[in-house]
Amino acid sequence: MKRREAKPPASDEQLALPFDRRPNATRSNGAEPLAVRIPDAVRMTGIGRSKLYELIASGDLETIKIGRCTLVTVDALKALLAKARADTCKGGR
Repeated sequence: MKRREAKPPASDEQLALPFDRRPNATRSNGAEPLAVRIPDAVRMTGIGRSKLYELIASGDLETIKIGRCTLVTVDALKALLAKARADTCKGGR
């Protein structure tokens, strides 16, 4: 039995690696979403799911509930990260 050789990807073609996923929140028309679901918020920030739920429960992260769907506003995620950055800069330097 002859072994097949794998074709190398074209120069402009990217390999789809499982850990190299972008958030599902990106749109094909280039518009940034106003709010994302919890799994997308986890991917966008790099914060763990449990920690994200802790931040929601403590009131540090604003959410919107529409029916059974919990959404986190992108502005709230940006504000959370900006606050964390400011706290880190104050305490670390």
